[in-house]
Amino acid sequence: MEQKIQALEALVKKQSRTIVELELLIKHYEERVLLSKIRQFGSSSEKSPDQLHFENLFNEAEAQADQTLPEPTYEKITYTRKKRVGKREEDLEGLPVERIDYELAEDERICPECSHNPIRDIGVTIRDEIKIIPAQIIHVEHAVHAYACPNCDKNNDHTPIIKASAPSPLIINSLASPSAVAHIATEKYVKGVPLYRQEKGFQYDNVSLSRQTMANWLVYCAQNYLTAIYSLLIRYLLKENLLHADETTVQVLHEPGREPQTKSYEWLYRTSGCSEHNIVIYEYRETRCQKHAQAFLNKNFKGYLHTDGYQAYHNLSQDIIVVGCWAHCRRYWEKLYEIVPASKRNGSNAERGLVYINLLFAFEEEFHDLKPEERYKKRLKYSKPVSDEFFEWVGSLQALPKSLFGEAIHYSLAQRGYLENVYLDGRLEIDNNRAERSIKPFVQGRKQWLFSCTPNGAEASSIIYSIIETAKENNLHPFHYIKYLLEILPNANTGDLESLLPWSETLPDCCRAPVKVNQKPKKRKKDKGPLHEALIRLREKFQGKNKSEA
Repeated sequence: MEQKIQALEALVKKQSRTIVELELLIKHYEERVLLSKIRQFGSSSEKSPDQLHFENLFNEAEAQADQTLPEPTYEKITYTRKKRVGKREEDLEGLPVERIDYELAEDERICPECSHNPIRDIGVTIRDEIKIIPAQIIHVEHAVHAYACPNCDKNNDHTPIIKASAPSPLIINSLASPSAVAHIATEKYVKGVPLYRQEKGFQYDNVSLSRQTMANWLVYCAQNYLTAIYSLLIRYLLKENLLHADETTVQVLHEPGREPQTKSYEWLYRTSGCSEHNIVIYEYRETRCQKHAQAFLNKNFKGYLHTDGYQAYHNLSQDIIVVGCWAHCRRYWEKLYEIVPASKRNGSNAERGLVYINLLFAFEEEFHDLKPEERYKKRLKYSKPVSDEFFEWVGSLQALPKSLFGEAIHYSLAQRGYLENVYLDGRLEIDNNRAERSIKPFVQGRKQWLFSCTPNGAEASSIIYSIIETAKENNLHPFHYIKYLLEILPNANTGDLESLLPWSETLPDCCRAPVKVNQKPKKRKKDKGPLHEALIRLREKFQGKNKSEA
């Protein structure tokens, strides 16, 4: 009898453990399903919800609440606002103007009342519209004339022949021109139009230009001309001591020894916001191994490297200090916040974690216009104590490792050393969003052209993307800049390359993108709303601590 009771008790314990495990597993899958729905149907914006107030961090609402006071009353206020004047003028500014006047004929300028007196012009009513002229494809014949001496032809055994000077062809025995290749490149790498769609577009203009021919043109120009500018940009990039890095996938169909479905990677390196020259470099590699980052950065780079949490960037060299990305850390807490029911969000751990990180970003917004030395001091005084309190709080939490809560805790603690490196220098940035913004054009283009056929094509795409994105960063027009390079490089010397870089002052004006004269910088909100109040309370809190310690 006792043995049966013991067996039943053991069975009950086993079933209880199984029930707990199944409940946790169900909760885990519920989180994943809910998060998948949010990603599929929800907003992709990382803007914090309005209900995330910074005062929740200090529990001041409970401390200052007075239950005896009556509830406040509200009144609805409506107002009308005058329509902004000059918006259309701003949009049309910089465009060439073609004016069409509509006037009465001389014999029609007679008064309809008195029938004999002429009428005069008393004013003009102007209606604005934009006119688009489609691109034209022109057959250009380069006729190189040759000259010979008729006297030598009659009297001498040798007749000298002199040809007129002409620019070298972009590609020998080809229809390619600098403008044609620049157009194809900008259509694909700026507008995301695949070559097969461009082929269809050319057919409507009565031009037979296959996608294979266009691909050959791009690869040839990248390998023979643009690679010189690409290599020079890399040299300038590695001279900096603050860089950003990121990577994304790319599919290359015909890689030796690899299946077409195998993922390859596009690595990105770019300069920071405080650099003298803005440079964006893409590099195609077959894998995501650490050796690729080492081979690129360990040539000459020494300094700070902004990255996400990918371990390949860690321990690259003793001269490279990795700076983590608080935006990536925030996304873990944001995912946790999204799956918490709305009725339970207030005061939850997910909300508290977001409030801590949002407060750090709020400080960065306030410190944005400061000099690096001042920003460094402000961060140590105000931001560093908040991050210390955040990590101390995270370290006291417990959760299942595979749950979203456990992932947020693990990422925060595992990346703490890299996240806190932002306090080492006032020039550093709190996130790696600068690299993510630079890699976004490649990701958007990849959705259109899908893959590269060969490694040569992938390398050519990296070169062209690098030059185009660097041109955009330096406020150049991609088409005119690529066209200018392809006009100069076939006849240029190695020593002339410095004058062709995107920041060169000798570039022609046609390469520069038009900038509106009255374009105003984005206004930053200051001294308004609960954000600034929270910053003031935070200062008072830490200033009070410092005084008490003194």
